[in-house]
Amino acid sequence: MNADGWVLDRTFHSSAGEVHWAVLGPAGAPPVVLVHGTPFSSYVWRGVARALAQDHRVFVRDLPGYGASAQFEGQDVSLGSQARVLTELLGHWELSEPAVAAHDFGGCIALRAHLLHGARYRGPALADPVALAPWGSPAYRLLGEHPEVFGQLPPDLHRALVREYVSSASHPGLRPAVLDRLVAPWCTEAGQPAFYRQISQNDQRFTDEIQHRYGEIELPVLICWGAEDTWIPVARGHEPASLVPGSELRLIEGAGHLVQEDAPAELTAALTRFPRTPPAPDPRTAP
Repeated sequence: MNADGWVLDRTFHSSAGEVHWAVLGPAGAPPVVLVHGTPFSSYVWRGVARALAQDHRVFVRDLPGYGASAQFEGQDVSLGSQARVLTELLGHWELSEPAVAAHDFGGCIALRAHLLHGARYRGPALADPVALAPWGSPAYRLLGEHPEVFGQLPPDLHRALVREYVSSASHPGLRPAVLDRLVAPWCTEAGQPAFYRQISQNDQRFTDEIQHRYGEIELPVLICWGAEDTWIPVARGHEPASLVPGSELRLIEGAGHLVQEDAPAELTAALTRFPRTPPAPDPRTAP
């Protein structure tokens, strides 16, 4: 048991390896699925998840290759694979039309699952999503082009690189214990190569393949953006909002890219008010 009680106590054998997951909240409550991005884990959703669990059934998991989930050589941890795994999990959880909240790369994952794999949502909420070209800083691309080289860095140097990278996602700064928890999975014998593997496998083609289809989305879509995001500037938030019919953009003041850590109360409030329309009835349970 971790000191803060955040434990993923269930497993699912996905097409990309073993996934660790957990569920919070009362059985029978409206379901919500939370999807994290890179280089994070479900841990960044802990505060929001616990708050939503008062009135929702909240499903969280670590992506394959991240956090507590499997990390191994040759693993497919691309955004294409992650979207397939999300679709597999929705079937495993028997969720026909949950609400979904997705952050960073999680936005691309949720959108690919919907547009390419037929995943049905009550309505996606996207927080600072990676959804439109261009993306990927020069440093990010450099790491992705040479995963074998960076995977052999001395452990202390690798840890320093990851700590600096993760900490830069927060505007006010992460508490030391939180930063330690987010960095730890990348600093094991399996985690160091896994860190560079996930960067090397993700490139812009995964958003290019779906970007032209955003106008087809017929669901209510909420886009939340940290007003102080330095990873993806807030000006980029207006672009997906303009492409998705009926979407709503909400700026969260004082928050950087890691909005769940910087402004969990504000993000939770936005999520609990969305979507406003009731879910469609499930034909399997209709009288």
